[in-house]
Amino acid sequence: MNWKPNPVAMVGLAMVSVPIIAQAKIYVSIEQAQKILFPNKPLTKAPILITGDLQDKLRATSSIRHPFQGERIWKTANGGWLIVDEVVGKHEMITYAVGIAPNGSILGVEILEYVESYGYEVAEAQWRAQFTGKTAKDPIKLNQDIQNIGGATLSCKHITDGVKRVSVLYEQALKEK
Repeated sequence: MNWKPNPVAMVGLAMVSVPIIAQAKIYVSIEQAQKILFPNKPLTKAPILITGDLQDKLRATSSIRHPFQGERIWKTANGGWLIVDEVVGKHEMITYAVGIAPNGSILGVEILEYVESYGYEVAEAQWRAQFTGKTAKDPIKLNQDIQNIGGATLSCKHITDGVKRVSVLYEQALKEK
C-alpha cells in the first residue's frame, strides 16, 4: 500500500505550526493620559512607598496578585491623582492609567499599552466609561457594576480588579496626602 499525503491535512499541519505573535499596541503615553484625564492641570510626580501591609490590603480587595508599584503616581495642585498600574490580561501585561478626582471618584481610565493578540476591546471608550464616577465604596466588579465584553473576559476582569485596587490605594494611602 502506497501512502500519499493529503494536501488538506498538510495545510492543516502548517497552520498549527504557525506561531501567533502578539504586537504591543500603545494607545496613549503617560503624558497624553495626563492631558486627557487632567486637561490644563499640571501634575507633580508623587511616588509612595508601598508597605507590606498596604500591599496585603490591595490584594485582599482586588484579587490582583501582581504587586502594585508605587513610583508611577502624580498629583494635581487641587488633590487629583493620576495612577499608572499594570495587570495581566490573559498572558501579557496591560498598562493603564486611572484619574482620580479630589473626592476619590474615578475621572476616567486610559489604556496605555495592550500586548495581547485579542481582547483589545477593553480600550474602547464605551467600556472604559463604566468606571467614571465610581469610588472605593462601589463594588467595581465584573458582571456586577462593570459589564463584560465577550472574547475579552480575562482582560475585562483583570482591568476591573486593577481599577478597584487603584481606588482602594487612594482610600488607604493617598486621600490624606
